[in-house]
Amino acid sequence: MMTLTIGRIAAVLLSLGTFGFLFPTDSWRADNLFLVPDLILCAALLVAAALPGRIAVPALLAAYCFSGGVLVTAVASYTVDGRIGIGSLLGAAGSLVMAALFLRVRPGKPA
Repeated sequence: MMTLTIGRIAAVLLSLGTFGFLFPTDSWRADNLFLVPDLILCAALLVAAALPGRIAVPALLAAYCFSGGVLVTAVASYTVDGRIGIGSLLGAAGSLVMAALFLRVRPGKPA
């Protein structure tokens, strides 16, 4: 049960942080390749966090895996440009850690 609670809180924080990051970085442009994946990431995390317990675990796992993929790609994009995207790096690390935690949850046992 503790893993699920932590996962829900982390999902909401990661979603709101990613959404909030779109404003100061002027990422609402049509030429931003990450706009749609970022918005899907935010929605997936919020929906998964709001689901009932039994279905929330696989939904959060899927949302964290998707988030990890999007954010690791963003980190790589920053790196190719010679920059460090600290927000993307922290988000990617958090997503991957949470995905690993949810992989350890056994079916039929409370998270």
